[in-house]
Amino acid sequence: MDGSGLSPGLRAGSVREPAPPRVVYEQEGVFIHSSCGKNDDQDSLIAGILRVIEKENEVVVDWRPLDETLDTSNILCAGKDSSSVVEWTQTPKEKCSRGADRPSSYEAEWDMVTTVSFKKKPHSNGDATTHANGESEWSFLFSLADLKSIKQNKEGMGWSYLVFCLKDDVKLPALHFHRGDSKPLIKCLEKHIALNESPHDERVLLVKTQKSLSQSFENLFDEPSYGLLQKWKKDPYIVTMGKFSKVTNYIVGSLRSSDTSNQRRPPSEMADFLNDTIPGLKINQQEEPGFEVITRGLCHTLRKEAWKFLLGYFPWNSTKEERANLQKRKTDEYFRMKLQWKSVSEEQEKRNSRLRDYRSLIEKDVNRTDRTNKFYEGEDNPGLILLHDILMTYCMYDFDLGYVQGMSDLLSPVLYVMENEVDAFWCFVSYMDQMHQNFEEQMQGMKTQLIQLSHLLRLLDSGFCSYLESQDSGYLYFCFRWLLIRFKREFSFQDILRLWEVMWTELPCQNFHLLLCCAILESEKQQIMDKHYGFNEILKHINELSMKIDVEYILCKAEAISMQMMNCKELPQTVSEILGIENSSVTTGEDESGAELSCPTSLYQSVSTPVIAANGTRDGAQQTAETQSLA
Repeated sequence: MDGSGLSPGLRAGSVREPAPPRVVYEQEGVFIHSSCGKNDDQDSLIAGILRVIEKENEVVVDWRPLDETLDTSNILCAGKDSSSVVEWTQTPKEKCSRGADRPSSYEAEWDMVTTVSFKKKPHSNGDATTHANGESEWSFLFSLADLKSIKQNKEGMGWSYLVFCLKDDVKLPALHFHRGDSKPLIKCLEKHIALNESPHDERVLLVKTQKSLSQSFENLFDEPSYGLLQKWKKDPYIVTMGKFSKVTNYIVGSLRSSDTSNQRRPPSEMADFLNDTIPGLKINQQEEPGFEVITRGLCHTLRKEAWKFLLGYFPWNSTKEERANLQKRKTDEYFRMKLQWKSVSEEQEKRNSRLRDYRSLIEKDVNRTDRTNKFYEGEDNPGLILLHDILMTYCMYDFDLGYVQGMSDLLSPVLYVMENEVDAFWCFVSYMDQMHQNFEEQMQGMKTQLIQLSHLLRLLDSGFCSYLESQDSGYLYFCFRWLLIRFKREFSFQDILRLWEVMWTELPCQNFHLLLCCAILESEKQQIMDKHYGFNEILKHINELSMKIDVEYILCKAEAISMQMMNCKELPQTVSEILGIENSSVTTGEDESGAELSCPTSLYQSVSTPVIAANGTRDGAQQTAETQSLA
């Protein structure tokens, strides 16, 4: 009691203090084996303390070295939400970056975090945050809500070790227990999460989600009544709905597996569900029966998976298990190639002029690639480090080509989407398979594309072609940059993601990027001809279009051109081969009256409305419907 007559815990206006964090497990002598030692044949041992800490709203696993330097810029941290990306940064002075570049002593486990993103500002919603006094380079902290699996060592392989795998398959560095074993830790974790042995690998313990759902039900009203009452007074709707959502999570999880016959939702309900789940996605259900046409681009999460298929990294007919095995092989292959250039000493590099030139050019280009993008801005950015490392490793993959200026422009969006060093590398390899000839010394790919573009442009508008030839621009060299790096510097970064994934589908035809060139030129033709631009003015005008082109408009116009050509009955064989149109659709044909159908003298004249049939019989309603579907 005090002068107020109330005990300290019951004073008017007092607020219940949150319970302090409680350490429920602590183990010293837990080591990370890095490859940063002076001797490349030995691991450098980093001793640390492993703790499991109970907080008010979550349980976290925390490892930190004994001699940590307390630097907040170097923390490996995973937020509570499963979509968060683990970040691994390094001190600028350290030459050893992000863990081991080679397999460990026990098995082919690469102790390197290969995912990069940017730390979020501390929130009050339970997300794991950086410590106020900082962390050392090797520290990490994650919530058990983010844990996907735990891999244990084989029996009889020396001291025990564990590898934590978080959601999105991000692996943390292996923790080696030099004092005692890891069983007490597993027992501690099982008090908070359910762990089941994987049917495919007895060493892997999988986190069972059902227990976490049931715990939501059990803890429905676990908040002290005082705190709950205060929250309810402030916003009764949100608090009540939040509590009922916990019940819903439990019930849905329990019933989902009980009746398989009712799991299939009607199309309209699934469309509503997808619209709510994926922001910005619109589904047109009024199309042909059996099809749902997506009329907007992919969200970031879906794009990360879709690009692996579009670029050919994942086979379309592969199973989940086959893809997991492929990634494991490709991870090992990648780091073996990376180790090749990482292990070259300064003395060796002095006698290797090609590698030295590659490195110099890569360092220059990386430092000026997409630096205004948040993923690559600032000094000592981890995104820049990965951009550099992937390009250097590609030199080992294809030493004949090595690195050519412009390749960093192709890699940058791929790395941004993948957020993973290994996946980004192999997707880039697949992309370079398509673009390889653009960067070869003879540049045969560029020559071929310029000739093909000239054929298409002449068919579409012979008058415009004649004008360009009169101004010494008939070779279309002003389109060189468009073709070399697939419009990378002509559109905004987000528009390029949209544009590239459309081109990779090879729909509606092959070499669709050439029709995009035609669509842009058609849009600028009037100004070029009316103002009598010469060679220099044309080049200047085309260069100044950068970041001023409407990507959706150009996509619609290019698709309209492709549909015009597909409807032509006398399409030149050269053009049909460029666009990959079947011969049956380009041979001379007749309509019902017996009159021959042919292409108009200038196809550009008929694409002001996005789609008009070659025979001119489409009505306005059809044109309107087609225009809406072109996006």
